[in-house]
Amino acid sequence: MYTIKDILKVEVAPALGCTEPAAVALCTAAAGSLLAGKELESIELWLDPNIYKNAMGVAIPGAQGAWGIGLAAALGFLCGDPSRRLEVLEPVDGEWLAEAQKLVDADLVKVELVGDREGIYIRSRLKSGCETAEAVIEQVHDNLTMLEYNGEQVEDHPLLCDISRERSDISDLEAFLRRQSLEELLLMVTTMDEEDFDFVMQGVEYNLKLARHGLALGSGLGVGKTLDRLVREGLLKKDMMLSARILASSACDARMSGVKMPAMSSAGSGNHGLTAILPIWAVREYVHGVDEKVVLEGIALSHIVTGYIKAHTGRLSAVCGCSIAAGSGAAAGISYLLGGNLNHIAGAIKNLIEDLAGVICDGAKSGCALKLSTAAGTAVQSALFALHGIDVKESDGIIAATPEQTMRNVGQLSTQGMIETDRTILQIMLEKQFGGRETEVDAEDFARTF
Repeated sequence: MYTIKDILKVEVAPALGCTEPAAVALCTAAAGSLLAGKELESIELWLDPNIYKNAMGVAIPGAQGAWGIGLAAALGFLCGDPSRRLEVLEPVDGEWLAEAQKLVDADLVKVELVGDREGIYIRSRLKSGCETAEAVIEQVHDNLTMLEYNGEQVEDHPLLCDISRERSDISDLEAFLRRQSLEELLLMVTTMDEEDFDFVMQGVEYNLKLARHGLALGSGLGVGKTLDRLVREGLLKKDMMLSARILASSACDARMSGVKMPAMSSAGSGNHGLTAILPIWAVREYVHGVDEKVVLEGIALSHIVTGYIKAHTGRLSAVCGCSIAAGSGAAAGISYLLGGNLNHIAGAIKNLIEDLAGVICDGAKSGCALKLSTAAGTAVQSALFALHGIDVKESDGIIAATPEQTMRNVGQLSTQGMIETDRTILQIMLEKQFGGRETEVDAEDFARTF
């Protein structure tokens, strides 16, 4: 039996920069920590397709806008602090960036796709003189499951011992979530204690800092700042929906640009965390007299619903989890904040899924800010519609009579119906990146094996 505290500890954590390159860096940093020498001969990486898809084109934190799986791996080896988990790249600066680029330019980093692998999988092998070190991450982005030095497994290493029971048993938690009803999930938030409230508020503060940075500087694609400018020019009117869109997209702009500021993630994704938290916080400005604890309960509910859907869809998939999973979480949390009952919350989730279920994930990149903007605004709209009696009926498409079955249907769509879509998305991305050039990744060969 899991409690709200257990779920928050497992599903919600700080992450510096995009989670996938951070996870790659964590894997090489963990392996590199076993090496006595630092005269690197090679880094070899094996990645599951979705880690590859999400790590290949997004800015690395502290790397001045630079991107690339090989560069993330080299930075992890050179300066990464594996004890910081998904904040492993906090030490990155210009000097380390230059050194890492030298390793990449010298062709010392090799990346291979493991096409038949399901779920998160990262394996790194580092060679230095007579030393060889390996590390493996599985299931969740910071779950180190194996360390090996010169062919011998390293037991009782602090990096392995620090893995919490909850992260080791993530499959058990997900199985637990899948068994719960929406009513049972909702009841969990009523058991929150002061420690839980403080932790949820910490997530708000992390993500608000990112939003303020993105709004001030127009980082990344500049979606949030552009929306705000359109308001100032009188071309848009700032209301509840637009406020949510500006806040979420501004934070994503900053995060996807590689700013060295952590996000509070949800269900293994920083962008999920931005979507799950910030639209609810934006709505609170339009609700007079609401107790802050009610707002934080709504955000906690958002995290739970996000995790519930991700337990059905998988951590990474062909569907945009920011739009569908975290968007549904935000819709539920907003309904809760606005005084909605169980039926209103259920309706908001179904409304959101009906609206956004077809949004694909084509990797992490600056354009994600557009998707977060859409998800945030749609979450507000879905909640408001539900509170006014608009509730998509079970006769519509993948929508079921219950929110639970509707969310299970999204999981089926993701894990069964969109397998070929996921292959096609990644093949397009590979051909775009490597088209016309020889590379260790052959798009056609990959398509045949994936």
